[in-house]
Amino acid sequence: MGQKIVTLPLTDEKVQDLKAGDRVLLNGDVYAARDAAHKRLMDRIEANEELPINLEGEVIYYVGPTPAKPGQVIGSAGPTTSGRMDRYTPKLLSLGLKGMIGKGYRNEEVKAAIQKYNAIYFGAIGGSGALLSKKIQAETVVAYEDLGPEAVRRLTIKDFPVTVINDCYGNDLYQQGSDAYKGRQT
Repeated sequence: MGQKIVTLPLTDEKVQDLKAGDRVLLNGDVYAARDAAHKRLMDRIEANEELPINLEGEVIYYVGPTPAKPGQVIGSAGPTTSGRMDRYTPKLLSLGLKGMIGKGYRNEEVKAAIQKYNAIYFGAIGGSGALLSKKIQAETVVAYEDLGPEAVRRLTIKDFPVTVINDCYGNDLYQQGSDAYKGRQT
């Protein structure tokens, strides 16, 4: 099985070319944000205030990196559990967010929003933060610096390995795997 190479930002055409199970190397810029940053973004949306970042075509990587050691761009940068962002995700997708990187299942509301807004959910391998950090070439805090590791960051990534979990056609790699396993049991 080959890997697809995708240059960010995402477009409708790029998203439509990806299917659940595709292995992808991402190149370009993503935002890093997790629970606390999502809460603040949602508070601004609900207050009709401008967001500190433009979500159009962007990808958010659910990560709170550790501090960089001398000579490194960033510390360990493994994915966090995506389900913690599920309550915020449909709204962010409606504002132009095109992709997310994390680990674990998404709820049915998020999966429906991924289809509705022609978006995609990528899975990264949990426990591989030290290795994934080597795929990050630059890191800049762009909002909420007071949140420390949970601040919103812009990360420049090169050949960042992910797998498509939920595609814009409603396919779910985790469900496909479960169904295939159950099919073998009967």
